[in-house]
Amino acid sequence: MFKQKIIALTPIIVIAVMAIFSLTFIPSIHPAPKNLPIAIVNADKGADFPNQTKVNLGENIVSSIKKASNAKSNDDPAIKWIQVDNEKQVKSGLNNQDYYAALIIPSDFSQKQLTLQTENPSLPSITLYVNQGMNYTVSNIAVQILNGVVANINSNIRDEALKNYEKAGMTLTTQQVSTLFNPIKTNLINVNKVGSHSANGNAPVSLFQPVWMASLIGSVLVFLGLQKTILSNRKAKLLAKLMQVVIGLALSLIVGFGLTWFADGVLGLEVPQLFDTALFISITYLSFYFMISALMSWIGFIAIPISALTLFFGAPLLAMAPELMPAFYKDWIHPWLPMRFMVDGLRELFFFHKGLSWNHPVAALTGIGIVSLIILFVSVLKPAPKKKEEKVAVTDAEMI
Repeated sequence: MFKQKIIALTPIIVIAVMAIFSLTFIPSIHPAPKNLPIAIVNADKGADFPNQTKVNLGENIVSSIKKASNAKSNDDPAIKWIQVDNEKQVKSGLNNQDYYAALIIPSDFSQKQLTLQTENPSLPSITLYVNQGMNYTVSNIAVQILNGVVANINSNIRDEALKNYEKAGMTLTTQQVSTLFNPIKTNLINVNKVGSHSANGNAPVSLFQPVWMASLIGSVLVFLGLQKTILSNRKAKLLAKLMQVVIGLALSLIVGFGLTWFADGVLGLEVPQLFDTALFISITYLSFYFMISALMSWIGFIAIPISALTLFFGAPLLAMAPELMPAFYKDWIHPWLPMRFMVDGLRELFFFHKGLSWNHPVAALTGIGIVSLIILFVSVLKPAPKKKEEKVAVTDAEMI
């Protein structure tokens, strides 16, 4: 038994498989946010402080925040602050998934801070918008970062107010002391909420694996059926490809509407737009089915392990925001994953309440499907293997 080559190679193969599949965990080990796009709006109109010219504290805060963010020149900052003109543009950017969060300084910020030195202080406020639907994990990280920013602003305002009280020799009232503990009121607003029945925002990722595996199994079974069919000429091969496409169309509708019904009615996921979601999943399945079928038509069953490896390497990245990935995965792996368009499209349907339209995910999946379909039909021109040609020749002779 030990003279068999496969037995001798087993330890090497096992170690290689272990090493390959261990690589799938790399992106999720010590994820650190880099360049998270967060909008900041300074609508502060400023105020006339005693013995000073007009002061705009909002501008000072924005300047200090950006300076602190860019303090470490060797590393990418955790936050990429994007200054926006007004709150309306921020809301539009949040809905378009341009920002994970936003910090809004209102128009009366300086004026209210001026009242902190009076007997009847009025708390200035800062509004924080958190875009949950864009990525639930990153939204929690953004909340922590923004709370830290506000805490730092609170500390600076408190210190400045105490200095002014000390210079003026003022005695603080109970209300003033209470106000100085947290001189800024924070209004936290979650937008594009993920809901309580969305697998913590991972519902789009949860639906990917069933669709991918169904695409793989469907492609393999149809390919096996064609392999058992003797196709003596290109016309017969072309008809077989057309049948392959028709079967794919039928399977896509079954999977799209069946999985949507199962997810909503059995699993209990909150699917806000049933028909649009089912149709989008059908488009996704058909795109994957054509892609795997095209690959198998040229390289045969080697496409199966390639598709499996794509699943194992791609799945961990789908739940992660690109800003949390190592540079290699962000630049070279994630952009080339076809399944990310499915997750992006479902995210828009689930959390951003956008109906099915000709958006980027649909256009990308359609493009993948069309290119794959062309490659599938071009495989008709591929020369048949010699053994198959001999078998066809014998069959033709028998028929004569």
